[in-house]
Amino acid sequence: MKVLVTGVAGFIGYSLTRQLLARGDSVIGVDVVNDYYDVRLKEARLAKLVEAGGERFTFLRQDFADYTGLVAALEPHRFDRVVHLGAQAGVRYSIENPHAYVSANLVGHLNLLEVARHRGVEHMVYASSSSVYGGNTQLPFSVADRVDHPLSLYAATKKADELMSETYAHLYRLPLTGLRFFTVYGPWGRPDMMMWIFTKAILAGQPIPVFNHGDMYRDFTYIADIIAGVIASLDNPPPDDGAVKAGGSLKPHRLYNIGNHRSEHLMKVIEILEAECGRKAEIDFQPMQPGDVRQSFADIDAISGDLGYKPTTSIDVGVPNFVRWYKDYVGT
Repeated sequence: MKVLVTGVAGFIGYSLTRQLLARGDSVIGVDVVNDYYDVRLKEARLAKLVEAGGERFTFLRQDFADYTGLVAALEPHRFDRVVHLGAQAGVRYSIENPHAYVSANLVGHLNLLEVARHRGVEHMVYASSSSVYGGNTQLPFSVADRVDHPLSLYAATKKADELMSETYAHLYRLPLTGLRFFTVYGPWGRPDMMMWIFTKAILAGQPIPVFNHGDMYRDFTYIADIIAGVIASLDNPPPDDGAVKAGGSLKPHRLYNIGNHRSEHLMKVIEILEAECGRKAEIDFQPMQPGDVRQSFADIDAISGDLGYKPTTSIDVGVPNFVRWYKDYVGT
């Protein structure tokens, strides 16, 4: 199978592409490689993909928010399916730079829907986010829940992506699957994410910012489990059979949570980080940040029932794996 993957230099895009190449697929990777975080990390990921894929990996340094440029870059290439993972990430950054989210997450998503429609792809999987659940208080979060009250612009753009996708599934019968990721972490992760920030600070003897005075819970999901869910989704396009799909659509459009189905206390994760780093954390307790939520918890019954998805990595295994990788990567 030949797969188009956007955001290929990113954390999830890189990890997915490694697995697709390992099983023998060919990948066309698209990424603008912007400087939202250290470009050297993105380039290191790309180098690993070139090494792993050889001629089966093609990289296009292209902004997918530029539709004309994207179409021109893709014109020589054939692909069967699409995994659209590229986006402007970050809840807090969406408060500082909202226009970046409109370009990447709204315009960019529409562009990929148009590419998928005109190229007649078999299936497009796209990244949504657990952030769409916003102020929901019923736990665990289910894809059957209403998600009409986002707490950040980032969350609003991801909800909008789901709505645009529903429209394309209706108008063009384009098979689509949206994945609501829950707090992804693991080797080759992003420097702006909590696991990296805390590990770096603890090893350096610097304070770590802990919001809501530590009363925070997250459904931490290890990268290998995330990728297992993405590939299972990619391999199983939703049928256009008029039946109700996960998320409520009657069209060929599914929505799935991909989480670990465990809501872990943030302080427990900090304890594991302390043990792996070999020193106590200096904690700077702070109030809740604008746009943030106190707790996330994924109901994964839909993807488990449809695709057999079963996460296997607990934080007791995953967090030490990340710290070991981090020490090796930064040379600590």
